[in-house]
Amino acid sequence: MMNKPDNVNHPEHYKQHKFETIDEMVIMFGVEAVISYCKINAWKYRARAQYKGKPEEDNAKADWYLTKAKELQEGKVWQDQTKTHTT
Repeated sequence: MMNKPDNVNHPEHYKQHKFETIDEMVIMFGVEAVISYCKINAWKYRARAQYKGKPEEDNAKADWYLTKAKELQEGKVWQDQTKTHTT
């Protein structure tokens, strides 16, 4: 039996390389830039959720980005499938 895709926490299109996209962004652009990106993306998902047809999913995505911003602010740099790496 196939697992249902997780479009909120780990979309398949974000897992095509060694690192998930958000983790590559931390490596490439730094933690502070990714925190800002997460906050902006959360706002974007909330602002348009009611207009896209899947408001529950978009609000869950906004929550995911806010949680990621909080984790990064707390020093949790990235997560792999088994553990959280910290600085």
